[in-house]
Amino acid sequence: MEDREKKSAEILSDEEEGTVCFEEGLFGFEQCKKFLPVAVEKDSDAVLTLLSIDNEDLAFIIMNPFLLKEDYHPQVSKEELRSLGEAGEQDYSWYVICTAHQPPEESTVNLRCPIVVNTRYRRGKQLILDNQEYTFRHRLGDLAQEETHTC
Repeated sequence: MEDREKKSAEILSDEEEGTVCFEEGLFGFEQCKKFLPVAVEKDSDAVLTLLSIDNEDLAFIIMNPFLLKEDYHPQVSKEELRSLGEAGEQDYSWYVICTAHQPPEESTVNLRCPIVVNTRYRRGKQLILDNQEYTFRHRLGDLAQEETHTC
């Protein structure tokens, strides 16, 4: 998991080369193919803004799911990952889309449909996981409570 967190930071490279191509777009936004991930805090992949290059009015808040839920284990086929280009496990970064609310602990993340990015080839894809444990709306407040109750 620590390797995934480190590799996620690589997506924060300089903006010109930082564009990620989503061949199929994101769910509901299939027409937008190119996005620029920008860290909210320098040198951190905890929270990023995913800016659409194709539509200047479109942006998503994405978060590193392994920092939110320590036991997060997205299971996808090797073929699914290979569709992003041949790479080792350390070359994939994972993110989840956050829907912001007030207060912040009412914000939700979609653990069921993560975004995976091949950082070597700068290609991304949004997936739907079969794991019923993950839903489309996990409250950040609930995830924080989960982590404080863990031994």
